[in-house]
Amino acid sequence: MREYNALQGYPEPKEPRIVGPTIRTMRNRIIASYRDDRYYDGDRNNGYGGFRYDGRWNPIAEHMFKEYGLYEDSAVLHVGCEKAFLLHDFHQMYPRMTIRGTDISEYALNNAMDDVKPFLQKSLFTALPFPDKSFDFVIAIGVVYCLNLSDAIKCLREIQRVGKGKSFITLAAYRTEEEKKIFEYWTLLGSTVLHEDDWVEVLTHVGYTGDYKFTTARSLKLIPERNAVP
Repeated sequence: MREYNALQGYPEPKEPRIVGPTIRTMRNRIIASYRDDRYYDGDRNNGYGGFRYDGRWNPIAEHMFKEYGLYEDSAVLHVGCEKAFLLHDFHQMYPRMTIRGTDISEYALNNAMDDVKPFLQKSLFTALPFPDKSFDFVIAIGVVYCLNLSDAIKCLREIQRVGKGKSFITLAAYRTEEEKKIFEYWTLLGSTVLHEDDWVEVLTHVGYTGDYKFTTARSLKLIPERNAVP
């Protein structure tokens, strides 16, 4: 298990993002929870504000292929694949690769990239529909921390079960209480936001052997609006 950024090359925010209790409200979080068109392709405060393919995952797929020692005939699973942009790029670069994707959003799966739709299916993150050790590499970006702690543990164990040991996940984390508050103002679906040390304890508890990256207020360049944080 190691802390590692497998998303090297992914565009970082150009400008700081202002967050606070008046910007993303409970109404926005309720809307986001449906994971429908409003979350993916609606107002920015409800989610992505337009989730469209733009090629930004190309360098990520190439980097992962090299970093994790994958081959043309390797098997890759993307848990929480959404519209499957990353899997599309894997498929275009390495057409012999076995790819699979799961998500809980019917809207995302129905609007996924056409070339990879046959390899996608709806599935809970806590019960992946694959045999043990089916995949050489498992990816879960923005998935684990959107679950409560009990389900996050189940999801991590599923990632371990269906993989052969190599995986990459992202986890919502903080170092200070101020950072935690700022991140919570931003996140719409984040349910388990833990101190970095606590996440390491969780990963150790489940016997996680892959890589992880912390998603934080710092990495997202979040700045609280005036008087948002005491």
